[in-house]
Amino acid sequence: MNASQRVVIGVDSSTQSTKAVAVDIDSGEVLAEGRAAHTVTGTGGARESDPEQWWQAFSEAVAATGHADRALAVSVGGQQHGLVALDADGRPVHPAMLWNDTRSAPQAAALTERLGRAEWARRTGSVPTAAFTVAKWAWLRENAPEAAERTAAVRLPHDYLTGRLTGAGTTDRGDASGTGWWGENGYDKEILDLVGLDEGRLPEVIEPGRAAGTVRSGSPLPAGIPVAAGTGDNMAAALGLGLTPGLPAVSLGTSGTVYAVTRGRPADESGTVAGFADASGGWLPLACTLNCTLAVDRIAALLGRDRADVEPGGTAVVLPFLDGERTPDLPYSSGLFHGLRHDTTAGQLLQAAYDGAAHALLTALDDVLRHGGETSTDAPILLIGGGARGAAWQNTVRRLSGRAVQLPRAAELVALGAAAQAAGLVTGEQPAEVARRWGTADGPLLDPLPRDEEALARIADTLHRAGRLFEAPTR
Repeated sequence: MNASQRVVIGVDSSTQSTKAVAVDIDSGEVLAEGRAAHTVTGTGGARESDPEQWWQAFSEAVAATGHADRALAVSVGGQQHGLVALDADGRPVHPAMLWNDTRSAPQAAALTERLGRAEWARRTGSVPTAAFTVAKWAWLRENAPEAAERTAAVRLPHDYLTGRLTGAGTTDRGDASGTGWWGENGYDKEILDLVGLDEGRLPEVIEPGRAAGTVRSGSPLPAGIPVAAGTGDNMAAALGLGLTPGLPAVSLGTSGTVYAVTRGRPADESGTVAGFADASGGWLPLACTLNCTLAVDRIAALLGRDRADVEPGGTAVVLPFLDGERTPDLPYSSGLFHGLRHDTTAGQLLQAAYDGAAHALLTALDDVLRHGGETSTDAPILLIGGGARGAAWQNTVRRLSGRAVQLPRAAELVALGAAAQAAGLVTGEQPAEVARRWGTADGPLLDPLPRDEEALARIADTLHRAGRLFEAPTR
């Protein structure tokens, strides 16, 4: 251990686990990592967690780095959208509803109908889906009114952890932009009134580069060190890559996302592109799917094949919407196999599942850039997330996009983005500048493959035909 090294801690509190990295401020070297698992419960559309376990996992993961006592600053990136409702003593009044909890789909539809898609996009940058916090709060008020009545503070997952560290109620513009009640000029009072939520129960949105506070006693970290604002996981990953405007990133994990930092404020009334803010003062238009690597792995298991055991050819289409879907906006959908023949092989079906999962992200890529005011180019796609390490995913993205793919060597980009925020508090740099100095996006470049127009057309046609199957169930 080099006593002269300056160390910061970056944390990624995700759906399934918490990851922490200890990073050398000057070189960007990841000195150590720590990890602790979360438990997600719920059947059907429900996906919930106890926020207290996030704090326990945070403490375990940070301590496991072995560098917590040397840290000069810390920051937390967390899963977006989740609803954390706390009482006056800071205790949860209800299990946290996670981003992929689709029970709030009826509330999202009703809210959209109330104001209209164009008005939602104009005011908040996005049309609410079941993922958005505004829909989850509306669900809580309708289905657990006693919990909503007891709620003294509404927080996002990263807000909750930052608050446990500092004792302050803060958030940042990036994560706030995914709630559905924050606009370019701050919280939207009319929307808050619409869902019966007083602004006094919401955290202060602090400016990029400001500290949220300092560490209190009771964690593995030194008391008194600064805590950065933190942000949502997608915004932290954009920081971790040091993205420049117009360069797209595709993340393949539990969910799939495609996004780019842009100079223009997005407002897509179709709802395909969420008009998020980034963590640095710009914008982060993003399209997200609920079903990505886990869904494809599940289909591989059902077929009795290894996840990499794909075969080319065939005309089958698989829509792996096992958890409902957000992009396209089909919250009541389920998995669909279409076009099977006697000669269809299990390997072809597995490849079709990869294709179905990647299709929505890649068809949304141009929309992401266009709605952010950036010109679509043939720049490489930065492919990140757990799936990016798999050749089957790499080749699927290359074949369906027709673009080159760059594979950043840096791992745990959400935690690295948080670490860049923490480092910025120490050095005075902008976090994205820190990440670019660290070279986090460097990695192998894979040449493009011919764009598979036939596969794209088959998937689009199947989606069109399946529309009525995926309508809201009748009561």
